[in-house]
Amino acid sequence: MIKTFLLPALVAAWLMGCSSSSHSYEIRGRVVNVSDGDTLTVLTAGNVQKKIRLAAIDAPEKKQSFGTQSKRFLESMCRDSNAVVDVVDTDRYGRIVGFVTCNGVGVEKKMVESGMAWVYRSYARGRADLYAAEASARSRGEGLWADNSTPIPPWEWRKNSPR
Repeated sequence: MIKTFLLPALVAAWLMGCSSSSHSYEIRGRVVNVSDGDTLTVLTAGNVQKKIRLAAIDAPEKKQSFGTQSKRFLESMCRDSNAVVDVVDTDRYGRIVGFVTCNGVGVEKKMVESGMAWVYRSYARGRADLYAAEASARSRGEGLWADNSTPIPPWEWRKNSPR
């Protein structure tokens, strides 16, 4: 028999286990569309399209400086490729958020180390590899870091730009 005072702790532990595993699954499929430098669409084996937001990074917006180059880079890496998505969340727009691998390459790290995206500081806790990749891209002047002006992070650009 479980002591009554232990029951709330057991229920809380069970709920924490359920909530932490609710988004830990994989999606596999072929990349059929790239919307911008941090969003793509995967067609699953069940012929269902899933819109995926790359986790822990933020790429320039389409109308922002370097937005087109970022999108093209992601297309060259993933379009018509097999992808594996390690799902971590769903965003407020209903997109699946996850870490993506295309043809065995970690997409988020490749985007950042090539200067095609920033580390999204609000969502990249524990990802020292991404911060190191961004520092390296900055020091080499890769991608958006080659611009002589100071690039504006997308999260700041969105705050100050009409949609």
